[in-house]
Amino acid sequence: MPRSLKVAPEQLPKVHLAIQRKGYPSQKQFAADVIPSLSTVKKFLKGDAIDYENFRELCDKLDLDWQEVVCTAANNTAPALPHPVLPHIKLEGELAPFNPSYPVAYPAGFFGRSRELHRCFGLLKSRPLQNIAIIGAKKSGKTSLLKHLAQITVTPSEQLRSDQKSDWLPNPTQYRWIFVDLQDPRLGNREGLLKHLLKAIGQTIDTCDLEQFMDLMSTHLQQPTVVLLDEIDAVLRRNSDLDDQFWESLRSLASHHSGGHLAFVLTSREHPTQLAAHTGHSSPFFNIFGYTTILGALAETDARTMVHSSPLPFAPAEIDWIITQSECWPFFLQLLCQCRLEALQNPELADTWQQEGLEQLDFYRQK
Repeated sequence: MPRSLKVAPEQLPKVHLAIQRKGYPSQKQFAADVIPSLSTVKKFLKGDAIDYENFRELCDKLDLDWQEVVCTAANNTAPALPHPVLPHIKLEGELAPFNPSYPVAYPAGFFGRSRELHRCFGLLKSRPLQNIAIIGAKKSGKTSLLKHLAQITVTPSEQLRSDQKSDWLPNPTQYRWIFVDLQDPRLGNREGLLKHLLKAIGQTIDTCDLEQFMDLMSTHLQQPTVVLLDEIDAVLRRNSDLDDQFWESLRSLASHHSGGHLAFVLTSREHPTQLAAHTGHSSPFFNIFGYTTILGALAETDARTMVHSSPLPFAPAEIDWIITQSECWPFFLQLLCQCRLEALQNPELADTWQQEGLEQLDFYRQK
């Protein structure tokens, strides 16, 4: 059994602030939105010890890194577990306005893709939820779009830009979003992935096979649930026990045993049916994606909005140069804007930032 954990005394203000940031007016309101009971929530907020799984659940709901707020006394150590089911929104401290190294981690830093957002949320706002495939080249923003889908509808308005739409779903707090990074080796095998999905719906078991998984999922899927399968190419191209039987089970679950509450949204560099054919898979799972969107460059208006978000303004000629050189691809925009912003903050780079930016572009375009 997992050991008990408690919030470190010095971290309690941070936890209470997270409650406020998430918009919960009381402990009772917060408890109504999570699996643990009100008494467990009260213990958590007082700094008393609670069950490890409940501790992780409450931290995930508040977008807190449990390892940062946990009391680290020797008798409170806990076993390592896979990734949290939802991407975290961390707003403590100063956020980098441009960061080409990682997917966009918070909604205010996400620009464009309004057509894709309208279409995706339109397919997910009523039952049966529909399956979606997001196709795009490397660094086209696929993972950023997945994370944005999961975060935008539940992010407080004060953490968004004034022009951002967030009311995409009629009852957003009812939705469960399960993020699956298929490049993570812990989730690239059958047992690891099945246990990850089950844990996300509150079912933790020591071992799991497909029959147990189907029984538990079909029994406990009582709310709209969207499984975000990021970089499905990663597992289909490697020798994995995620075989046709596994994918057929997921198709059966979504189509016949979830009451219309389950949908899959995947990202890939090619259409699922083409990817399956190229990797020797024949499961009908890859035919259930009724909507496919191919990510291209941003619209120029959206690209300019991103550039104008810099905390230090760029000259009009510099903005035009960035738009031209990036061709409005989000990764290249982030890269060039980062170069320019660093030069504004460090005058020694004033004469070299454009050359450095072009060298970076050439490097990534050749990969």
